Amino acid sequence: MKFDYDVIVIGAGHAGCEAAHAAARLGVSTLLITIDMNKIAQMSCNPAVGGIAKGQIVREIDALGGMMGVVTDQSAIQFRMLNRSKGPAMWSPRSQSDRMEFSRIWREILENTPNLHIWQDSVSSLAIEDGVVKGVNTALGMNFTAKAVVLTAGTFLNGLMHTGPVKLPGGRVAEPAAYGITEQLKEIGFTTDRMKTGTPVRIDGRSVDWSQTTLQEGDNDFHKFSYLHNVNRRLRQRPCHTVYTSEATHEILREGLPESPLYNGQIKSIGPRYCPSIETKIVTFADKNEHQLFLEPEGETTTEYYLNGFSSSLPISVQIRALETIPALRDVHIFRPGYAIEYDFFDPTQLLHTLETKLVSGLYFAGQVNGTTGYEEAAGQGLVAGINAALKVAGKEPFTLARDEAYIGVLVDDLVTKGVDEPYRMFTSRAEYRILLRQDDADMRLTPRGYDVGLASQFRYDQMVSKRQQRDALMDFCRDFSVKASLINPSLEEAGEQPLKQGVKLYDLILRPGLNITMLSGWIEPLAKFIEAEIEESRREEIIEAAEILIKYQGYIQREQVIADKLRRLENLRLRGKIDYSKVSSISTEARQKLMKIDPETVAQAARIPGISPADINILLLLLGR
Repeated sequence: MKFDYDVIVIGAGHAGCEAAHAAARLGVSTLLITIDMNKIAQMSCNPAVGGIAKGQIVREIDALGGMMGVVTDQSAIQFRMLNRSKGPAMWSPRSQSDRMEFSRIWREILENTPNLHIWQDSVSSLAIEDGVVKGVNTALGMNFTAKAVVLTAGTFLNGLMHTGPVKLPGGRVAEPAAYGITEQLKEIGFTTDRMKTGTPVRIDGRSVDWSQTTLQEGDNDFHKFSYLHNVNRRLRQRPCHTVYTSEATHEILREGLPESPLYNGQIKSIGPRYCPSIETKIVTFADKNEHQLFLEPEGETTTEYYLNGFSSSLPISVQIRALETIPALRDVHIFRPGYAIEYDFFDPTQLLHTLETKLVSGLYFAGQVNGTTGYEEAAGQGLVAGINAALKVAGKEPFTLARDEAYIGVLVDDLVTKGVDEPYRMFTSRAEYRILLRQDDADMRLTPRGYDVGLASQFRYDQMVSKRQQRDALMDFCRDFSVKASLINPSLEEAGEQPLKQGVKLYDLILRPGLNITMLSGWIEPLAKFIEAEIEESRREEIIEAAEILIKYQGYIQREQVIADKLRRLENLRLRGKIDYSKVSSISTEARQKLMKIDPETVAQAARIPGISPADINILLLLLGR
């Protein structure tokens, strides 16, 4: 039995799995400690991965060499590309997963990852000496030593679940809470607080009148999460269904509000504004007579359904009575009610961009302990923390992602620079460079970074290079090939397009909103022959789409890249350790206090701190001799 490791990861949720896998893949001995090995990568809330901006994060995790995209594709029972009516910067992949299969695949990956061991136990305290982490102590009395520790405890730190007046300690239904770590870290100076999240009822599909629902099928095209061409969906695809609440539903919910822990003072912690409970919806949107709900299957064969949109902490009887007012659910049988859960988190401004804590060397935080919500946000942080823990142990340079490189970079920078006043959820609007951070090109942006650090495999890197070469060759063909007006005009007129007055390059035709490369290949034989001969069949649609997006949006992409490059100059101006802010009387007291608290790495990070004005930045630049 081994007791000494390079890296220990606490918690096997979505952050912990990515952290442990990344650290072990980088060659350091890693121990993953979890309360229950049967709940590895458990989908505690909805059985889905991705969504608006979240899907981009999963594509980035995959591009870097993480595993969430692979596991999602292999466990998928429905895939959809959201926001297809908008530009490609807004396209966001989302997948329903078989919840049990998702967990099983993750466990199989972890058990077969070299350098990685798993231990089932609860960590009761950290071993810290002179501001340096040395290992962990467990409830079973085990003492494991390590050079770095990654804390990814999710909702388990002093977790408390609420269903009406009933309060049960736990980190997830039927699983115990974890005690001791918050109190220990608070004692040595960490700032901590409480947050709240919730989950809906789980419904027996046999009790649903499906004739009263609206069918919502998934997409059936080439899109998926992983860029690896040998990873595909393999399970039977299942539809989701939609239903609506009514005024009768809302009336029962309103009557139950005095018994809601959210409204009677039982819960005092911070809840998610962007994923509100059903009782919050009827209060906040009192003018709405109905709310859309989604019945999402929990697996390929199970009758269990997740009722998305109906998170609640109301008493069980109120939840059931309200559900019975919905025609499709008038005879509903539930497997378990919705509940809210309160848990501890730590102010993320106490972290560096590597997610290492400022107070304790070698200690990293990732996931909901940093005040975030969502599987994808947690997994992205876990990947960054796991990589950096391994690099620190190996004595190598840290790994960080800039805001113009990845949504993960935006996520981490927002956390460590701005902190959180509610559970942090990623949105496309949080990224100022979202045209550069599209889901279609995450491999081009990040696979070289993952390969350089040692996480992305040679196979993945070679596949990315091959895709880029084929994409660029197709774009070059389109730039060089001339189209004669007399030959193309009949097809253009038949498609309702304006005919040409003279010949043009194929590239110029693709710029038209109503035309695309696939359509044109049916009209232009040399294009069709080029695609057949030069573009790999297994990834043909993906490569064609990548080329087409670059052609159609090249002007916007180039303009945003120029802006990003200009602002990067401030990112290169190092600030940490160069100025004693307490002695700078020419900036406001608020600015001094915030600069001392955050201790920004660069001038650009300082400029993003709320409360720091452009005048304050000018003074900092003067002090730096700029």
